[in-house]
Amino acid sequence: MSWALAPAVVSAAPAGRIETPYASSAPLAERVIGSVVSVPVPLPAHAGPRPAACDRLSYLRWRSADGPENSADSDRILVAQPGTFEGAGAFESVARNTVVAAAERGAHIEFWALDRRSNCLEDHTGTSEALRTGLLDTATDYYFHGAEIDGRRFAGYADGADAAWLSHVGLEQTLHDEYNLLRHELPDPQVRREKVLCGGHSLGGFITGYFAEWDFDGDPNTTGDAGYNQCSGYFALDTVIRAGMPLREADVLVSGLPEPISAALTALNGAVSTASPVLALPAVINPATTNLLALTGLAARLDPEGVDGIIRRMPRDANVDWTLRSLLAKDYGMFVTGIPDVRTLTATNEAVLGAILDDNSQPVGFLQASVGFITGASLEDKTFPLPSTPEIAAAGIFGDAPKVAPAVYGDPDAVYRWLDYDEVGTATSLPDEARHTNPAGEVTSISELARNLSEPPLDFTEWYFPAKLPLDLSSDSGRAGHLHRDGVSRNPVLTLRAGGGLHLPETHHPDERLVDLPGYNHIDVLTAAADQNDGRPERVSQALAELATT
Repeated sequence: MSWALAPAVVSAAPAGRIETPYASSAPLAERVIGSVVSVPVPLPAHAGPRPAACDRLSYLRWRSADGPENSADSDRILVAQPGTFEGAGAFESVARNTVVAAAERGAHIEFWALDRRSNCLEDHTGTSEALRTGLLDTATDYYFHGAEIDGRRFAGYADGADAAWLSHVGLEQTLHDEYNLLRHELPDPQVRREKVLCGGHSLGGFITGYFAEWDFDGDPNTTGDAGYNQCSGYFALDTVIRAGMPLREADVLVSGLPEPISAALTALNGAVSTASPVLALPAVINPATTNLLALTGLAARLDPEGVDGIIRRMPRDANVDWTLRSLLAKDYGMFVTGIPDVRTLTATNEAVLGAILDDNSQPVGFLQASVGFITGASLEDKTFPLPSTPEIAAAGIFGDAPKVAPAVYGDPDAVYRWLDYDEVGTATSLPDEARHTNPAGEVTSISELARNLSEPPLDFTEWYFPAKLPLDLSSDSGRAGHLHRDGVSRNPVLTLRAGGGLHLPETHHPDERLVDLPGYNHIDVLTAAADQNDGRPERVSQALAELATT
């Protein structure tokens, strides 16, 4: 399902529920049915003009191929809130792995990944058509060069009046959206109370904490509508289930770092103030760059070993140039001057994706996954934005892995390639690799990450993150329904903590099961491969399956 940016209008009442299965190249595709579900839940009239699609809520639904078609007949349903700048597609791997793990325990469960309402503004036409044609140019011509697909042209990224209605979509609306979607899909309150497990990744854990403690009719004496009565338990994916401001206790110090790195860290921490309805920066974090990340995954999905696939197709503008420098510069000189030019790197599409998101390269811990290691030509230690030292690793904001960068630019014979997570430590290894990583520290397949970024109809990245949501979390606004302060403690919680992920505050929950995940980074809790390098099955999905079957 692809949404095209439509003129802003006050929507008429939308049609009924729509569910559309989608094809997947996932290793477990034959055992798990994936579909995108859209249900009518109109915004209040005071939200103002908006496209008709924005009066609907959407989620990705995964269920066992031999399980019941009716969600209420399943054994359990896990409902996940996404993190910052994250869409429902981010849960593709962990959802499929969890459904299969539960089936092996004799249970038929479902996994639902919610998409925030703001994603209705996204236009996935180019990506969807490129998956059909198998050609990256199909997508890049559509987004960058005005090409037409089925009579449609990319209308650009929404701003101004097109996105003004998002100023009304904060914490309260986000919580009501989840509550109303659950009531629409599971109208029997007993089914919700006994079968639903509520949780999320990153920011989604804090949203779930508020959901558990919210009163949805405003009357604390009628508790059937209380958030804790919509869930039988909670799960936290490198986060905590707690009502509060994310990471305030982390004491993240970003002063002294160059823009746009410090701005990106501040934005990810949810502390940015903005008059815009969409949280966006001039570079690194904005609708165009989040779409570029999806296109980078698409290039690696369509042609993993193809050379110079995506970066040389990217627009030449300040946003893209500074984003590439921020993510890939090896030192301050390269960041400031642009010399050598990142675009002259000769690398496979997989190597480009790996260089952007792998924990040995990506500078921001929030965006890191352990997907293997770069190889093929000489490397050097990466000193931008900070050198890899034990003190920096202990701070957590940059992850715990030492950083490397390509040393050779402008040489077509020096082709950088990618060692997948299960190729690290094998006969193909090089000395640089052994100094920086080992098989125990690699958990996600680069091919699976590429698929997750580009294949699901509701995508991995979130173009339009509502600025009101973090502002509400960091202030006292929009909290009239926060009435049941013991809601989180009323149900058990499973907390899965990545070894290289966020520095999480203690919850002091009376019934918490804490699972530490050595070798995992913040994104790995969503993307880790079903089969790990130690010969054991993936730990997040196994723990979630256990939660869902006990």
